[in-house]
Amino acid sequence: MEIAALWEDARGHLGKILNPDIFSLWIAVITPLEMKDGTLFLSVENDFTQTWLENNYQQLIANALCQAGAPEGLKIKFTVARQPQAEPQAEEAPAEPRAKKAPRRVRGIAEMPLNDRFTFEEYVVGETNKFPHAAAVAVAKTPGKAYNPLFIHGQSGIGKTHLMQAVGNSVRETMPEARVVYISTEALLNEFIDAIQNKSTLEFRRRYRNVDVLLVDDVHFLGSKQQLQEEFFNTFNALHGAHKQIIITSDRPAREIKGLEQRIVSRLEWGLVTELEKPDFETRLAMLRHKQQTEETKLGDGALNFIAKNVQSNVRSLEGAMRKAMSYATVFRDTALGDEKLREILKDFLDEELQQDLTFEQIQRAVAEYFDVRLADMSSKRRPRSVALPRQIAMYLARKLTHASLQDIADAFGKTHATVLHGTKAIQNRIDTEEKMRNDVRQIIRRLGREPNSCQL
Repeated sequence: MEIAALWEDARGHLGKILNPDIFSLWIAVITPLEMKDGTLFLSVENDFTQTWLENNYQQLIANALCQAGAPEGLKIKFTVARQPQAEPQAEEAPAEPRAKKAPRRVRGIAEMPLNDRFTFEEYVVGETNKFPHAAAVAVAKTPGKAYNPLFIHGQSGIGKTHLMQAVGNSVRETMPEARVVYISTEALLNEFIDAIQNKSTLEFRRRYRNVDVLLVDDVHFLGSKQQLQEEFFNTFNALHGAHKQIIITSDRPAREIKGLEQRIVSRLEWGLVTELEKPDFETRLAMLRHKQQTEETKLGDGALNFIAKNVQSNVRSLEGAMRKAMSYATVFRDTALGDEKLREILKDFLDEELQQDLTFEQIQRAVAEYFDVRLADMSSKRRPRSVALPRQIAMYLARKLTHASLQDIADAFGKTHATVLHGTKAIQNRIDTEEKMRNDVRQIIRRLGREPNSCQL
């Protein structure tokens, strides 16, 4: 297979599994060069991109190449495309200007528009999301006044971006002159690197300090990015001081973002902090009914109930399962799908749900057996060291291996929200510094049937 065709097939696989913004920023910029001695050489534009790909996407790209039919054992290596130095022209040369490569345009709102479908009208409200929804509506009505900043956190795929962009779309509709900018933190990082390389940091600052509403997605990526944190801190202060609205989303509370400066944590908590939790059964069912209103094929109530009951991890999976069932129903003209047929059609989704469906009791039991303590001690009021440490580890794993909120974990262990937060931080610090603790936690994770490398310890 030719290199170009192999790479195009691999790109196709990556395009299906990556967020479009992420694909555009990190995958679309790769150019295949040559295959030599069992290694595929891929060209990127700068050292930062090379390092980021090597640290974050190398294995994913290797897997995509394998699926595309790459030779077994193929290695990949990223190289930086070096621009040749232009030869100086003699003074007496003709005055015809030599064509110059235009500097790369700083990425921004033009490349990350708001999704027209992410509106309040399309957002289904239930018990688990009514407070974040109400806060977002209040912000949309009086940006810069109601809650500033508005910080929304919760697991991936449950509607944080939808809610954030609904504010942006609402503001644009009611105040057309308002300057609304939406960007993910990863895209912001890439743009900041471009600005440094192109010596255009002043333009970068003007872009984000001259807005009325700033929407920043996935701020957990800001951790340990010291220079970008400095820019973010100053931009936040400038906008907040000018009473401009700031909305931030994250997959975890600000205090749990590793490597995030305390001064930024405090600012993210200045306004309203709200957690977006997984939708309950009734809300999931309402979402499915709402989504299929615009579809030609309509599934029966039994099928919708089955999907809502069995696909619980996130909204993306829920919608994906519904669309797969609809596709089958359309092709085979069968909308009365029974449970057995749905289990067959949605096998991939159901298998994924089973992998994610760990209970607090399973985690507590695994930890208790590993440390040879009683299961009842996991939620008891006793505080001897022999029990306290295993209990903290169990709380830490509940935070890492489930989608439960801190309050849910606190209730399950008979502790307070603050105790859970303190305990999980203490274990994370010990994992970072103590090899024995790291090995103990990894062994427990394996006993629970999970892969430690996928848990971001």
